[in-house]
Amino acid sequence: MKSSLKETEFRVMLLSELELQIPAPAHDGSLLEQVGSALFEQLPDGFVPVRFAVVGSSKADWRCEIGGISQPHEHVAPFGDELLRFQRRKIKREERFNAAIVVPTGIGTSLGGHAGDAAPVVSMLSEICDNLVTHPNVVNASDIIELPDNCMYVEGSVLTRLLMGTVGLEKTRANRILAVLGNHKDRQFIDATINSINAARACYGLSCSEIVILDTPLTSRARYTNSGRAAGRVEDIQPLLNVIEDRRGTFDAVAVASIVDVPPGFHEEYFASGGNMVNPWGGVEALLTHAISFQENVPSAHSPMMENKKVAYMDVHRVDPRMAAEAVSMTFFNCVLKGLQRSPRVVTDEEAINLPGVMSAADISCLVIPDGCLGLPTLAALQQGIPVIAVRENANVMQNDLASLPWAAGQFYSVANYWEAAGVLLAMKAGIDPLSVRRPLDFAAVADCRKDAECREGNTVAVARSEPEAR
Repeated sequence: MKSSLKETEFRVMLLSELELQIPAPAHDGSLLEQVGSALFEQLPDGFVPVRFAVVGSSKADWRCEIGGISQPHEHVAPFGDELLRFQRRKIKREERFNAAIVVPTGIGTSLGGHAGDAAPVVSMLSEICDNLVTHPNVVNASDIIELPDNCMYVEGSVLTRLLMGTVGLEKTRANRILAVLGNHKDRQFIDATINSINAARACYGLSCSEIVILDTPLTSRARYTNSGRAAGRVEDIQPLLNVIEDRRGTFDAVAVASIVDVPPGFHEEYFASGGNMVNPWGGVEALLTHAISFQENVPSAHSPMMENKKVAYMDVHRVDPRMAAEAVSMTFFNCVLKGLQRSPRVVTDEEAINLPGVMSAADISCLVIPDGCLGLPTLAALQQGIPVIAVRENANVMQNDLASLPWAAGQFYSVANYWEAAGVLLAMKAGIDPLSVRRPLDFAAVADCRKDAECREGNTVAVARSEPEAR
């Protein structure tokens, strides 16, 4: 069972990331159980993991980066293993074709690693699916967001737990949004964010239950890990969690805006990089929203506030198209508000997960990921028997050979690009083997039971081959 971080009032709740190395799990048995056991042996007391990635792997070991919540040693709650809790799906429902697409935040993907630039992929794949589940990093583009009607926008930790079999999703017509703003010494940026909320209320009918301005800034510090991933730390999220807990029942989703501190010169360097620099903001934002949704079981998303007027009015010239949405926004908040407006409810009750109208792991037909991305979504799909499509063109900093995992026959497809991914999805939806539309078409494997039986008795038998099989 999950340990509650609200059992004790903590003075400081730090969000940060650790880098650990564990032995490569054996291919027999549960990979998730082996990974969990190896990680828990090394995690410090009081560290509750909320985010996990394998940044590099070999036959000998896996290099892992784990984001989590820490408390002062004298105020440590019992360790919780909710992140790695797995519930194998007992059935596979196929009356509808539902897929999930993940583009992990902060890994420098060439497509989807900047500002909502994977949204066209979502629009394309949604035409194939009855429902397509995705997360904010894929579609959030500052003041722009494109969400097809059959797209389910969920926080990354919720999508992970959906695949792990521990939560379900229930569609909603509209959510009441609780907006929480970190304090800012320049009132202009608070006012700009409030104006964004009121614009959403006036222009597309957003329901905002309340806007809360924290007493102090909620400052996140964006930094890179040794692997090149964007990560960072949040000094204290307790005031934020207190606001959420005190207002429970008055809202359905949480939108947060706060400062994300980056080293001097990062803004100029990022926009001048031509898309070659890993977006430094997204990693720590994902860490923050993982903690919120993981702890509170509500949809959540975050947008960064401008640090100061110098950054806000910086002349970035003409930027890479993938960054253009960021270059023309003041608050980056409307994508968050629009996405959360109809984000599905998070269902945690084990009986309710199986009710009609609730999507669970049993309803997921396929997972689409960038090649090399090895985290809980990939491992969960592996163990659930969910087919996985890895897209090679979506290059990133992760260094993993996904084909080496113990996939079942026909469970893993490595494709060149998202055009090919769409073709594989279409074949799956049609109920045909995707390989049957490729050439050359291999012969079906033949097992001769007579030979197997006689070999077990210590004899051998010659097996006649037809001419085509002998080619």
